[in-house]
Amino acid sequence: MEQPTGISKSLTGISGFDDLTMGGLPTGRPTLVCGSAGCGKTLFATTFLVHGARDFDEPGVFVSFEERPEDIAANVASLGFDVDALVAADRLGFEHIAIDPSELAEIGDYDLEGLFLRLELAIDAIGAKRVVLDTIESLFSAFSNPAILRAEIRRLFDWLKDKGMTTVITAERGDGTLTRQGLEEYVSDCVILLDHRVHNQISTRRMRIVKYRGTAHGTNEYPFLIDQDGFSVLPVSSLGLNHQVFEERISSGVPDLDEMLSGGGFHRGSSILISGVAGSGKSSLSASFVGAAASRGERSIYFSFEESQEQVVRNMRSIGLDLQPMIESGLVHYVAARPTSYSLEMHLAIMLREVVRFDPKLVVLDPISAFIDTGDALEVQSMLLRMVDFLKNRGITAVFTHLMHNQDGNVATDAGLSSLMDAWVLMLNREVNGEFNRELYLLKARGTSHSNQVREFVMSDGGIRLLPPYLGENGALTGSARKSEEARARRAEVARLDEIERIRVEVETRRRKAQAQIESLQAEIDADERELRAALSREAAYIEQAKDDLTEMEASRRV
Repeated sequence: MEQPTGISKSLTGISGFDDLTMGGLPTGRPTLVCGSAGCGKTLFATTFLVHGARDFDEPGVFVSFEERPEDIAANVASLGFDVDALVAADRLGFEHIAIDPSELAEIGDYDLEGLFLRLELAIDAIGAKRVVLDTIESLFSAFSNPAILRAEIRRLFDWLKDKGMTTVITAERGDGTLTRQGLEEYVSDCVILLDHRVHNQISTRRMRIVKYRGTAHGTNEYPFLIDQDGFSVLPVSSLGLNHQVFEERISSGVPDLDEMLSGGGFHRGSSILISGVAGSGKSSLSASFVGAAASRGERSIYFSFEESQEQVVRNMRSIGLDLQPMIESGLVHYVAARPTSYSLEMHLAIMLREVVRFDPKLVVLDPISAFIDTGDALEVQSMLLRMVDFLKNRGITAVFTHLMHNQDGNVATDAGLSSLMDAWVLMLNREVNGEFNRELYLLKARGTSHSNQVREFVMSDGGIRLLPPYLGENGALTGSARKSEEARARRAEVARLDEIERIRVEVETRRRKAQAQIESLQAEIDADERELRAALSREAAYIEQAKDDLTEMEASRRV
């Protein structure tokens, strides 16, 4: 990680936090982690200490004033932290200091000299670079004199600085102040506030860096997770408009839909919205995108907020798409969660973490309208906007489905995301002659010329087909009305062809009759011509004979 100029920083190993702080916690300085009970202070401190000892060659000492070392080790074992092995290798040291105010008495200049001695021995024993004090209220519970208490707090922080220890100190949140004493936040170089709030019966954990001396840092509230993968933060609010752009086209899994776009298919990295009423085929179409990605050897994540994995796998088999082998091969990662399971920020953090971990080429959110009732409209839009930006920044093709409650001409989405989408596929259910028929319309596709026709959307065990529009006398027809009109047109065509054949036969008959008449007349003409030629021939012979007779008569007279 590129270290910015300025103060030195120590990586915590906490996912997202080191990016948020541009390097981690201030090296050799105290950091205060404060918050209410159950917000994750001890887990944050333990993660910082274990990663330092295990990954960054910085041994550490954990000083606990409440929990016993074996309890802490057991608590973090489920996260893959083998604390006992690190202790055995002299990479970690534990000091448990139990303070009972009833056993202590303030006499004169009572101070924390004993604590300093124990800390110094523990630090020197393993060459520690990091220290955790958990929690500081227990340490100061023995003091009743505020002046002495404040002096000792300052002295403790100065002593840790002089020793060059990168320190995390946990503290309970006070009434109107970040801590109960109201002083620790002023003498700490870095103050991190953890918050665990509940709104509409949904809990959310959030983090805010209240101050960080000597360096720039994120100042917004950021959601963080505590689960089987430990403590993780995703600085989702820092996302910008640095989108990757691709010329490559990818298939939707429906060849007829791809053909509706010039170039064949959608641009890689596009955000595609599929909206429609219930039962219009939104999930089936989005699953087709997943199947097409798997056929290319690309990985996909399918986030479902309404149906379980088993249900979707079963349903998609009805259209000839078997997702189970894709899931088993690792090409498809299915994540199912109810929208009310977490807050909006928590859902976003979980989705982004899954995307970072799985590194897919395609992500499906089915449906985004499930979040509408879980928070304020602006919060929902903000969450989805950050999701869109995040996926675009990584060059991931995103498919969002959205449930429309009516199709009365107002096709705007409740979440207000239509303007953010690169492509918008509108799914409709039309009632004609007592039946519903599915239709698909490509409302927009940025950067691509596309068909403006409404196509009939047909699902069968052979897959999804889009039938070209049939324009009847009363407009575009679908379903049985289409079939009826096509049958009527076929019958009309047959009748037309029959009529043409009848006329052709009649004309041919008349032609042959006329031809026969012509031939008969021609025969009469030929006979007349032969008779005429014979008469002319006889006439010529007669004249010739008459001449001969006259010549012979003249000759006889001369004799």
